[in-house]
Amino acid sequence: MTVFHRNEKKNPLPEKLKGGVIAIGNFDGVHRGHQTVLTRALELSQSRGVPALVLTFEPHPRSVFNPDKPVFRLTPAPLRASLLEAMGFHSVIEYPFDREFSGRSAEDFVRSILVEWLGATEVVTGFDFHFGKGREGGPAFLMDAGQRNGFGVTLVDAFRDEGAEVVSSSRIRRLLSEGNVAEAAGLLGYRFTVEAEVIKGQQLGRTLGYPTANMALAPEVELKPGIYAVRLRRTDGRLYDGVASFGYRPTVTENGAALLETYVFDFEGNLYGENCRVSFFGHLRDELKFAGLEPLVAQIRKDEEEARGLLSGVRPLGELDAKIAF
Repeated sequence: MTVFHRNEKKNPLPEKLKGGVIAIGNFDGVHRGHQTVLTRALELSQSRGVPALVLTFEPHPRSVFNPDKPVFRLTPAPLRASLLEAMGFHSVIEYPFDREFSGRSAEDFVRSILVEWLGATEVVTGFDFHFGKGREGGPAFLMDAGQRNGFGVTLVDAFRDEGAEVVSSSRIRRLLSEGNVAEAAGLLGYRFTVEAEVIKGQQLGRTLGYPTANMALAPEVELKPGIYAVRLRRTDGRLYDGVASFGYRPTVTENGAALLETYVFDFEGNLYGENCRVSFFGHLRDELKFAGLEPLVAQIRKDEEEARGLLSGVRPLGELDAKIAF
């Protein structure tokens, strides 16, 4: 799958990708609500025999307008692109979002990007999508623009879960901040997953007999500190069960940076420098401070046993979960 990072003035779209169905949105999380929009775009592209593309924006608009409080990204751009590829899209366009872009008129957005650059034949988006200076472009504007410029517009209603609540990225972020990775997975349609390079830590786990793969996550990640049952996927696709600690290591340091430390079951080898993914299946307990290393090791043994039990019975939530965490 092709990922485009530049804008339409510098980076012409290949002819084979023009004339497609364009799904537009931020799609942070690629959750079940987003999937209704994305699946509709895929269905239309397949029935018409044209490419399926996603038009999204980098960085997240909220981080541009409020740089002191960057948004907790459920799916940073590389992971989002992987999920969209797994769904079947031909290309993802990560359009640069800055204050200059936010000042462009809705009419300019339609003409220069949708019509001239992408040659869109159909645009699929959520019913509440707004664009252009001052959010002047809404659903009615987009449908009128489609009629004037020769492309169709499909608006998809908000997706509600089994309890009739709207599935949203902010709701999923709140669940993760509470440590509720199981309910978050139900809304995402797959297990919450992070991706980062494995780095060297203090190597204390190695001396305790529990070596860990350490990953520094973005500072804005709001996952609740604690112990989780997880799966780690290597770059070659091999999958390992494990137990992970996310947090600030209160037993061994007073001022630790937030770190994800994964004890990988039944693994021997070196993961340093490798870009791995960790998928979260269950919250086992909160982060604790122990009186010493002996009680810590005893608790790690209990955590391992509980994590192995939990992971032995898990099943995919759907096709996307099967590709990501199984």
